[in-house]
Order: sequence, then structure tokens, then C-alpha cells
Amino acid sequence: MTQAEIGGVSPFFIVQSVPAALAFYRDQLGFEVTFQGPADDDIFFGIVRRGRAMLMFKDVGVDPLPNYQREPGARWDAYFYVPDPDALATEFASRNVEFLKPLTNTHDGLRGFEIKDADGYVLLFGRPHSKDER
Repeated sequence: MTQAEIGGVSPFFIVQSVPAALAFYRDQLGFEVTFQGPADDDIFFGIVRRGRAMLMFKDVGVDPLPNYQREPGARWDAYFYVPDPDALATEFASRNVEFLKPLTNTHDGLRGFEIKDADGYVLLFGRPHSKDER
């Protein structure tokens, strides 16, 4: 049997303020806001997209709870596969994005960097590193 393609995955984050989350991802990380609403004066849900990566945000009246606050060993809330993390790190640095962990080869075989978003979610942007990069 042929497997059907899965085109991507979209994390769903609970946030304090959807407009603030959308602004961070748009202005700092270069994502496109594809939805905010349901109305201009009542924005409690939003979606951003960059390439095949998409995230959804919702304000449900509770505090966000990033993974590291649940379990210290569970640092990341989302992993973004990036073919060229060096170029993306340079782009983010040009926008004055604050890096939680700088671009490096990690102990678990990835080349990438971490940032923390406006609600404290930890995002890893990277890819598996090659043997030459170890």
C-alpha cells in the first residue's frame, strides 16, 4: 500500500495575546500572518506561516505553559527543520532576535540554534549535522 503524503505539522500554542504573538513571529522571525480573528476587534486566534511551517495561536484565558516549565529536560516546544541554519541565524541576527542558545552543533546531532518566543515557547531551528561538522 502506498502511503499518503503528510505535508507538514502545525503546532498550536496557547498565548497571552494573539496580536503580540502574531507581531513577534511576523516582525522578528519573518512569518506571514495568514489569519487573525475572528474579527478585527476580537482577535483571539491567529495563524502564521513561513514556507511549509505553520503555527496556530489562541488566547483561552490561561497562562502559556512551555515544555521546559513542565519538565526541565523537555526544552523544545517546536522543532523547525532548516536546510541552512547558518543563513537563518544570520537573518534573525539582522532583525536583532535574541538567541536563547547560539548556532552550534548540539550533543544530540543537530546543527541549529534556539530562541524563546514572546510567550516563552522554545523553538529550535536546525537540521541534523554532517560528520564533517562534528
